[in-house]
Amino acid sequence: MQSLDLDVLERARDWRREGRRVWLLTVAQTFGASPRPPGSLAAVRDDGILVGSVSGGCIEDDLVARRTEYTGRRPSFARYGVSAEEAQRFGLPCGGELEVIIEPEVGVAQLEELLEAIGAGRVVARHVDLASGDWTLSPANAGDECERTESRFTSVHGPRWRMLVIGASEIAHYLAEVASTVDFQVFVCDPREEYKTAWRARGARWIDGMPDDAVLAFRPDGHSVILTVSHDPKLDDMALLEALKGDAFYVGAVGSSRTSAERRKRLAEFDLSPAQIAKLRGPVGLSIGSRTPPEIALAILADLIACRNGIVLEAAGADASRRRA
Repeated sequence: MQSLDLDVLERARDWRREGRRVWLLTVAQTFGASPRPPGSLAAVRDDGILVGSVSGGCIEDDLVARRTEYTGRRPSFARYGVSAEEAQRFGLPCGGELEVIIEPEVGVAQLEELLEAIGAGRVVARHVDLASGDWTLSPANAGDECERTESRFTSVHGPRWRMLVIGASEIAHYLAEVASTVDFQVFVCDPREEYKTAWRARGARWIDGMPDDAVLAFRPDGHSVILTVSHDPKLDDMALLEALKGDAFYVGAVGSSRTSAERRKRLAEFDLSPAQIAKLRGPVGLSIGSRTPPEIALAILADLIACRNGIVLEAAGADASRRRA
């Protein structure tokens, strides 16, 4: 789940602990184009303070203004964009509609239980009984989607995507910091003790051992990313030999065009097929003139997010990566 939605749950919990009244808002369904996907969260405090977003527009203003209409434990629904006039009024894309579930009395214990599960790195489904407002949690998979029936609403919470970074370089620090804000649970491996000692990115989990063992322990799937940024061919190649055999949807390596060509030649000497080697993105990242570690990390993440969203970009290869030997 994105950091914005996690912040909503944490703020809602804190407000409830303070004795404030809180309305939890969740996008239940969308039809046509929509600014925010199902499961997106917002919360409104009793004095009208809002955190999060269900549309990024006037829908939030309308829900804040009408918050006192929603009372009791039983959830309510509000639908927007049904008519052309409403779509224009609320800033929805042409033809877009969305339905929001409003929960007026979410308990502290419910929020704490959900946040505890997310904090443990688990993906969980939150089932809301539409008659009583009660929650139940159950294990979920990263690919599960929100579901709305006549009696129950289910949303999915927790890290939906995972990233393994090989090499605790400066680029890795910025990758870890930013990736966590766009729904990635980040893992890092670097057997070099001096790099591990200097690691400072918050929220990333460390995997001990050598890179190839780290990839195997990571168990990449279709919601996984593996990036090698150590600048040490021995470490990066060890990881890539395992990563390219797996199901990760994105495998990338930092390095110049020359280095990338040499890396592919080395990989071809091992038990990798041409199709597996072709999965490697290297030089990794978009060509945006990046020079500094933060810019290189941004170039990589921009290409990664485009790939995750099914968008094919014409040019790839971070500029600074090309210049590196």
